[in-house]
Amino acid sequence: MKITMAHGSGGKATSELISNIFSKSFSNPVLSKMEDSAVVPGSETIAMTTDSFVVTPVFFPGGDIGRLSVCGTVNDLLMSGAQPKYLTCGFIIEEGAESADLEKIADSMAKTAREAGVMIVAGDTKVIEGKGGVCINTAGVGFVPQGRNISASNCETGDCVLLSGYLGEHHAAILSSRMRIENKIESDCAPLNQIVKALLENGIRVKALRDVTRGGLATVLNEFASASSCCIELNEQEIPVSEPVKGFCGILGLDPLYMGNEGKLVAVVAKEDAQKAVKLIQNAKYGEHAACIGSVTEGEAGTLLVKTPIGGTRIVPELYGEGLPRIC
Repeated sequence: MKITMAHGSGGKATSELISNIFSKSFSNPVLSKMEDSAVVPGSETIAMTTDSFVVTPVFFPGGDIGRLSVCGTVNDLLMSGAQPKYLTCGFIIEEGAESADLEKIADSMAKTAREAGVMIVAGDTKVIEGKGGVCINTAGVGFVPQGRNISASNCETGDCVLLSGYLGEHHAAILSSRMRIENKIESDCAPLNQIVKALLENGIRVKALRDVTRGGLATVLNEFASASSCCIELNEQEIPVSEPVKGFCGILGLDPLYMGNEGKLVAVVAKEDAQKAVKLIQNAKYGEHAACIGSVTEGEAGTLLVKTPIGGTRIVPELYGEGLPRIC
């Protein structure tokens, strides 16, 4: 069945779309009440986030826009030290979209939400004129334990910078699909609950966390350096990049430091905890290739430096202009 403008009318067609696809996939006691808002248990301190997801193609090696939307929202909450609990989702559906595709996307979202331990408690659909595409807007709420303080402004000289795995896989997978380049690269799209839980529940002094998405690692660490008025220095040889992605970058002239990811995080931790932290991440789901890639130093404040394999040092600015191509 193709989606028509009638599915956005608020009438019977809309009700059938919701009941046949979204309610079936996202069924839970809160959503099933079908109220105008969800009433859920709360907490003293909450974290909130919102995001919109537009990706071409909507199905790609290693994931789809549904999994992407849940992972992106959950991971944003995790980076503030919150325990993600509730999501909402709004679908902007273009006329001509296939209902079978929407069902696959909804099922993927539901599966990913279960993996991440969150509930999708409210949603909305709108149908607009177009060529059969779909966009998803999400909001997320999580609970922050009392006394937890994780922020980009907490980095201090001597702290170590950890990366949870290979860079560039999502970016390379999306671009490969668009350019019809045949390879085995898959998106790293994943919820990072287990990694964050391993760090926070085992006494690691985590100063800052960030998922490495658009703008790449270089942009994230420039933001850390600026927020903390510090200098961050990386060892290029320690930065994990898979051989297929290295080859892909070599062909197209891409820099992994600026490539988008959807299942990697960077953590700044106390130096004394770094070795333990790396092992904890490596033993957690999606963290097997974690590494210590650098440290916070006494260099010029607000600067990101990278030591090259031949012994030189270069300044790495944040991404300027538009990354090629837009990957979400």
